[in-house]
Amino acid sequence: MMRAEVRSTNSRRDEPSHYDTGTSCAITIQMPNPEAVGCVERFATLMSLLLVIITFPFSLFECFKVVQEFERAVIFRLGRLRKGGARGPGLFFVLPCIDTYRKVDLRTVSFDVPPQEVLTRDSVTVAVDAVVYYRIKEPLNAVVRVADYSASTRLLAATTLRNVLGMRDLAQLLSDREAISHMMQANLDEATDPWGVEVERVEIKDVRLPVQLQRAMAAEAEADREARAKIIAAEGEIKASRALKEASLVMIDNPMALQLRYLQSLNTISAEKNSTIIFPFPMDFLRSFMSSGAGNSMPHSPLPI
Repeated sequence: MMRAEVRSTNSRRDEPSHYDTGTSCAITIQMPNPEAVGCVERFATLMSLLLVIITFPFSLFECFKVVQEFERAVIFRLGRLRKGGARGPGLFFVLPCIDTYRKVDLRTVSFDVPPQEVLTRDSVTVAVDAVVYYRIKEPLNAVVRVADYSASTRLLAATTLRNVLGMRDLAQLLSDREAISHMMQANLDEATDPWGVEVERVEIKDVRLPVQLQRAMAAEAEADREARAKIIAAEGEIKASRALKEASLVMIDNPMALQLRYLQSLNTISAEKNSTIIFPFPMDFLRSFMSSGAGNSMPHSPLPI
């Protein structure tokens, strides 16, 4: 009930004027207390108790309720939240006709975020889907402050996924999935905290690229691999030429080393079971025969007749 109180006080002033009456009025207005129980509510509660007594012991089946260890019950009496917070786990008492309750599951719940068409910062369109894990930490806020905490969390997760990925490049999206997941979890947890919802984990499941972009990236990767292979082969040729140069310097100082290398090459060729063997013949070995043949081919003096 609203009550108005009028107070009269005498006022003294050092310099009174001709319009000063010496009295002032103070009005205090007291607003109704929303927690106060009205006569109608008391009468309804009394009638409910009378109904329980009349129908005893059958009314006990409707008055006593049980919630599991992982559940909590939020009770309303004539539309008002009852004091004492959420009930459970175990047995609790409700009055028929005037008490209603709602169970809240405290276990971790997971759901898939539908694939979202996202435009990255470097203007590439990709389809990304994720999975979110959350749980209820404040049952009263989850029931009183939001109509449907599950649907609200799902919609907020889809919106947050698009917002977070829109600030990243394609290369960051493909390489920094863990950082994106942590950033999305922090944003979701901050937004759902007034609802009594705690987001425990967010994971990026799949990133789907357009077919043309996949082909372009595959061609780029193949060209990059071929370029690296050519560079490695060229470096190998450089090292081999340096090794051959050092070997040639050793063979010049020791001629027998060249002969041993020649015999080793023949052994390697014959071990491969080839039908044709190329047998190089050293020219130094033929010099002695060439010099002796040139001496024998000199013309003889004619015999006298």
